[in-house]
Amino acid sequence: MNPERVRHLIQRQTQNPKKYVLYWMQQSQRVHYNLALNVAIQLANQENLPLVVFFGLTSDYPDANSRHYPFLLEGIREVKQDLETLGACFCLFQGSPEEAIKPLLADALIVVCDAGHQTIQREWRKNLYFHLIKHYPDLDYYQVETDLIVPVDIASDKLEYGAYTLRPKLKRSIPAFLDFDPLPDLHVKATVDCFSFASNTVPESVSNPNWTPQQVISLSEYFTGGYREAKKRLEHFIHQKLSRYEESNDPSLALTSTLSPYLHFGQIGVLEIVHSIMSASGPESQKAAFLEQVIVRRELAFNFIHFNPHYADFSHITESWAYQSMTIHEKDPRPYHYTVNDYLAFKTHDPYFNAAMKQLVLTGFMENYLRMYWAKKIIEWSSTYREAFETTLYLNNTYFLDGRDANSYAGIAWCYGRHDRAWPERPIFGKLRYMNQAGLERKFKMNDYLERIKQIEQSY
Repeated sequence: MNPERVRHLIQRQTQNPKKYVLYWMQQSQRVHYNLALNVAIQLANQENLPLVVFFGLTSDYPDANSRHYPFLLEGIREVKQDLETLGACFCLFQGSPEEAIKPLLADALIVVCDAGHQTIQREWRKNLYFHLIKHYPDLDYYQVETDLIVPVDIASDKLEYGAYTLRPKLKRSIPAFLDFDPLPDLHVKATVDCFSFASNTVPESVSNPNWTPQQVISLSEYFTGGYREAKKRLEHFIHQKLSRYEESNDPSLALTSTLSPYLHFGQIGVLEIVHSIMSASGPESQKAAFLEQVIVRRELAFNFIHFNPHYADFSHITESWAYQSMTIHEKDPRPYHYTVNDYLAFKTHDPYFNAAMKQLVLTGFMENYLRMYWAKKIIEWSSTYREAFETTLYLNNTYFLDGRDANSYAGIAWCYGRHDRAWPERPIFGKLRYMNQAGLERKFKMNDYLERIKQIEQSY
C-alpha cells in the first residue's frame, strides 16, 4: 500500500503500557479493501495487542433521515460479524463520534481513523485531534485515505476548474495508488469477554426526535445495505452491463452499476471496484468510460468539497461568469412555477420529470443523465436561482440514498456552471447549460422509461 495514504498526525511522546490498538471506523464502513483497517491490524500486530474497532452512530447527522439509517445499519451488522470473525472487538456507541470515542482512549496505544472530506467529517477528526494533543501524549494517531484512489491533497493542491485540468494530474498519480495488500491476520485475538463493551449490539433503528412527519421517509425496497449486496451488484454489473456502459445515460435501459449508495456509505471501496473493472473481460472502451466516472469524475467531486468548504452554500458553488449570467436573468419570466409539494405529488406538466421524481421517492435512486435534467428543470420552474438550489439540495439530501455526498454536491453545482463552460445565451438559463424534453426524446427511449417507472410503482 502506498505510504502516502497514511498520515501520522500525532507521535506519542511517552511510553505507557496500553491494552489495545483502536480503529475509529466512520467513513469506510467495511472490512474488505479497507486500507485503514489494514494499517490498524499491522500496528496491532507490531505491538502484539488486540484490535478494537469503534463506530460512532449519531442520530443528528445533517439531513440524514429514516431512509438513510436503516441502510447504514444493515451494513454495520455485516461489519460487526466480519470483524468478530477476524478476531477484532467491535463496539458501537451512540453519540457524536468524536465524543462517543472518548471512553476508549485511555486504554488505547494507537488510534487509527479513516479520512472524511465533508464539513462535519473534518470537524469530527479535527476535534479528536486537538483532544488527543491535549490529553494523550502517550498515544499515536494515524489517518488513512481509503475511499479515494489518489488522496485528494496529493491529486491536486487547489480547487480544479474542471475534469480536463484534474485528469492529467490524476493520470500521473494513479499507477502509484493501485497497489493493495490483502487483509493481514490478527496475531492477538479479542475474545468476546475481553472488554466490557465487546458485546455491544447494533440497534435495529435510530430514534431521532427531531424528525418531523414530513421527514420520516419511506425505506427503499430497491436497495439493501452492506458489502455483500454491493459486491453482488458489482459482479452483476460486470457480467451483464459493463459491455454496454456507454449507453448507461439512457434511463430506459437501467445499465448503471447502482453502486453509488454503497460508495457513499463506504460499504464498498473504490479500489476494489477499479481492480474488478480493470481485470474484467470486455471492451476496453467501455471499461475506460466507467473508470473515467469512478476515478476522474468522482475525484473531481472530492476536490470540489475539499477545497471549497462552502460547497453547500449557493453563494459559493460556482464560477463568476455563472453568477453574472444568473444576475442578468434573475427576473426573466418563468412560464411555470412549482413547489416542493408539487414535485413530491408528481404534479408538473413534464411526464419525464414526474417519472424521475417517482423513481427517486420510491427507490432513492436516479440515473445520472436524468438527475441532471431533473435539477435543470427545477432551475427553470423556480422563482430564483437560490430557491432552485435550495429545493434541489433538500430533495437530493432527503430522498437520494447517495445524497449528502461529494458527487451529489458537485453534480448540483455543475447545474449552475461549476466544472462546465458558458453556453449560448437564452432566457432563464442565461449562459448555463440548458436541457429539455426534446433532447431526452432525441437521445433515449423515454416511453420505455415511463413504462419502467410504472412497473416499479406497481411493485410497491
